Amino acid sequence: MASHPPLVDDPGLRETELVGPRGPFVGSPPGGRIRRFFHEPALNRIFLELQRGFGVQMWWPARTPFEVILGAILTQNTAWRNVERALDGLRARAALTPGELIAMEREELEEAIRSSGYFRAKAAKLVAVSEWYLEVGGLRALREAPLGEIREELLAVHGIGPETADSILCYAAGRRTAVVDAYTRRILSRHGFLDAKAPYEEVRSFLEERLVRSQRVFEEFHALCVRAGAGHCKPTPRCEECPATTPEGIHAPG
Repeated sequence: MASHPPLVDDPGLRETELVGPRGPFVGSPPGGRIRRFFHEPALNRIFLELQRGFGVQMWWPARTPFEVILGAILTQNTAWRNVERALDGLRARAALTPGELIAMEREELEEAIRSSGYFRAKAAKLVAVSEWYLEVGGLRALREAPLGEIREELLAVHGIGPETADSILCYAAGRRTAVVDAYTRRILSRHGFLDAKAPYEEVRSFLEERLVRSQRVFEEFHALCVRAGAGHCKPTPRCEECPATTPEGIHAPG
């Protein structure tokens, strides 16, 4: 295994001072309600209504930016409560820095994150992203490098797909890149903005052309998608209980 020099005063390992209703979070400092999410009125109305119903989300739940990176991988194909248990397992073993995680015995790492499912595959992904993080120069590189270039580098890391890469860049690094997940697709398709099967990059481009160019807007947009999707915009939708006004005819699953 290649050795990596330790990062000096890496901001990615600094604990956040931000605390919301669900605990510590990494992201933009909380403020009042966002006045405008999108330049397109119909799309903007939906997210203003979601914000009015759910409140300000204050995301991503984590103690450090590096923990955001770990969480973005651990949350693949599992519920967030399982990610929290996996992070607690790493924390109990003092393995929430890239160097400590790489140094762990693979069996111990797998056991620590077993609750997240696919734990052998995810252990390999966590090691890969930790090695890359050290090689590239830590959080400063993710914050300062040209966005397109660092995104392509991140996508080349084992186990990092577009949604995971954009989650890392948006929340850990504070970059304005739109995160697209299954909830985003359902909300946009059911309200008639995009086809539910549109390619990832098409959806991302659609959003980035229309979102207000504010980091807090990008973060809260995705957080509201998760909140609405987890509670209401399920495979079988619960539109009647959703804060967003439901246009005629979107109750069919999609």
